[in-house]
Amino acid sequence: MTSQAALAPRSEERRHAAPFTVPGSQVSAADWAAMENPETRLAWDALAACAAEPNPFHESWYLLPALRALDPGHSVRLLRFEHDGELAGILPLRREPRYYRWPIPQWCNWIHGNCFLGAPLVAAGLERQFWRALLAWADRHAGVGLFLHLAQLPLDGPLAEALQAVLAEQGRLAGLVHREDRAMLASPLDPPAYFEDSLSGKKRKELRRQHNRLAELGEVAFERRSDDAHLARWIEDFLALEHSGWKGTAGSALASHQATTALFREALHGAVSHGRLERLAITLDGEPIAMLANFITPPGAYSFKTAFDERYARYSPGVLLQRENLALLDHPEVRWCDSCASADHPMIDHIWRERRPVGRWSIAIGGAARRAVFAALLKAEQRRAG
Repeated sequence: MTSQAALAPRSEERRHAAPFTVPGSQVSAADWAAMENPETRLAWDALAACAAEPNPFHESWYLLPALRALDPGHSVRLLRFEHDGELAGILPLRREPRYYRWPIPQWCNWIHGNCFLGAPLVAAGLERQFWRALLAWADRHAGVGLFLHLAQLPLDGPLAEALQAVLAEQGRLAGLVHREDRAMLASPLDPPAYFEDSLSGKKRKELRRQHNRLAELGEVAFERRSDDAHLARWIEDFLALEHSGWKGTAGSALASHQATTALFREALHGAVSHGRLERLAITLDGEPIAMLANFITPPGAYSFKTAFDERYARYSPGVLLQRENLALLDHPEVRWCDSCASADHPMIDHIWRERRPVGRWSIAIGGAARRAVFAALLKAEQRRAG
């Protein structure tokens, strides 16, 4: 461990770039700029189309703009998993010097404030091969990292099942160090029936009253689009609407920072060019008062961003928009939608009744000494968490 930590940075970079092979596959970690070329992006898009589980935040049209905006120093490496010569897996990784508030170095998947799922893109049927290759790579390139930390992973589905199977077959120590259940939309009911089941008669009556009162102020209209018509204007309206509220005051709105503004603009244009974008809006006399962007990633979808004009809060425009968003239940290619909301969200949790478990895994890597240190750290963390 000491000799690995003492390697010069240039030597480390050479080791990270060197491919590591396992039977039938090859894995390497490269500077993300190497993934910008058209040929690689086509292969990346083909991978997204056959992925075991969809994750728009790791597709080319979203991840590359995020890296350009948020990783100007190129500290993030893109792990490429190839099988039989074809791109079969993608995961952004970074070695962090701190583990949340503790000065503990580790390798981790790269998550930023506008990335709501950390699941790798993996070709269906190759889930176990991917995890084996990733863990073998992490063992070989541990460096000063004491363990591998994977955040925002789904805790059910083929990727989760494959990870747990590989950990068991290798006898590799790992711990689920955090879990949350966030709102999800997944039901055989049609939108009116689902809405009726989700909200009490009193609440539905109140929403009808709010809609009627809103209509007294002017012409209320609802718009749903999946094309690029007036997209640039829609994006600017959304940025302004979100920034006008509490997020703008707190400095957490997309428009509060040049990097997130650029990411949002480029990502939405990329999403529509890949057939991934659905945008909704409620307007009052032609001006938007509530807006929402969904990423459509069959067989699922992701409710990416929503905003509403807080001057009209008494009319619940955000809830009225979510009532329209239940049309996802009738979408021919969508079986579920992830809310991308924090657990116990005060609004969406009362409308979307299903839950998606998401969590953080910490996994042992490297040799026996490193794993012994990690075992002690994991035990301490789990003891603190009760």
